[in-house]
Amino acid sequence: MSISETRLEHIRVHDAMHTGVLTTDPTTSLRVVARLMAQQRVHAVAVADPDHARRPHGFVSALDVVAAAAAGIDESAGEAAATEVVTITSADSLDQAARLMTEHQLGHLIVVDPASGHPVGVLSALDIAAAYAED
Repeated sequence: MSISETRLEHIRVHDAMHTGVLTTDPTTSLRVVARLMAQQRVHAVAVADPDHARRPHGFVSALDVVAAAAAGIDESAGEAAATEVVTITSADSLDQAARLMTEHQLGHLIVVDPASGHPVGVLSALDIAAAYAED
């Protein structure tokens, strides 16, 4: 069964996303970001745009942290943010979100309010997997 044969196109992002976005300053140590991830049990933290704090310009994923640890690199969140930020609105479908994640090879999308464009949450691949499992 393909994704197009599921009902993911009928489920809205706002029904599956996590509200709020954990954000850090680009100068924050990667070790501090790793601690935040572990404490909050999240797999990605947005890195704030230095010129527009409400707009993330990158993601530090758990894999970015693991890669830095394996290489013995102690860098800032801004330097480690290898994951691009792709946004989706809370009103879009999970089908559309799944296609974006696949196209960009991402595990997380920033969810923005359709009216203001401001970040309101995060949608992870696991959120989509959970909706797919329940469908």
